[in-house]
Amino acid sequence: MNLRNNPLTGGLYFLRGFSLILRPGIRAYVIVPLLVNVFVFAGLIYFGAGQLRSLVDGMLPEWLDWLQWLLLPLFLLAALLVAFLTFNLLANLIAAPFNGLLAEAVERRLTGKEADDGGWQKLLREIRKTLGSELRKLGYIALRAIPLLILMLIPGVNVIASLLWLLFSAWMLAVTYVDYPMGNHGITFPAQRGLLAKRRMMSLGFGASVMAALAVPVVNFLVIPSAVAGATAMWVEEFAPGPDASPPAGA
Repeated sequence: MNLRNNPLTGGLYFLRGFSLILRPGIRAYVIVPLLVNVFVFAGLIYFGAGQLRSLVDGMLPEWLDWLQWLLLPLFLLAALLVAFLTFNLLANLIAAPFNGLLAEAVERRLTGKEADDGGWQKLLREIRKTLGSELRKLGYIALRAIPLLILMLIPGVNVIASLLWLLFSAWMLAVTYVDYPMGNHGITFPAQRGLLAKRRMMSLGFGASVMAALAVPVVNFLVIPSAVAGATAMWVEEFAPGPDASPPAGA
């Protein structure tokens, strides 16, 4: 029995990512996508606020203007939820080309080994490959998320479906971020899931920690690079084969 295969170990790897992204030689891969994401989020809020007011004004006749005090907060909450989901989707897509380089930089820091091929030139060469990987993950997630969302609409069943959704979300986030360090070593997406399944409790703990941090304002801007860094540390110390071991299946 592996005593490290527990949710706490996974959560600690994610928290460790926050300190790793502050190290010299790693910060450069964090700053650029972070600034872009801040501007994207600010733009979404600015655009959404203007559209929200116009929407509420257009929905009510003049004699019901007094209801705006009730409808505006409700629409604001809905708009913030949509903005949050849209931001996380865009943030992952924007940061995706940088995340592979970030994972390489963190791995070099942890192992002391130089990468065979990396640097900013690799960013330009692998943008298409990285975005393709993101779309593949989105497809994997959508095929499983849609049935769960449908079950959540059924009274009675939705209680169990809600718990399954939380577990799936934690698994999904672990799969999303471990893809960067494992993908750098040529490990296929199905093989990545197989490796995570061998340490399922640790993987779920990592994903659950990411999910909780995403709900914290301001902190959520640092979640993506921290999750990549934490997942890389988890790869190096828990999954990577030793120097005399065979590479993982699918590599």
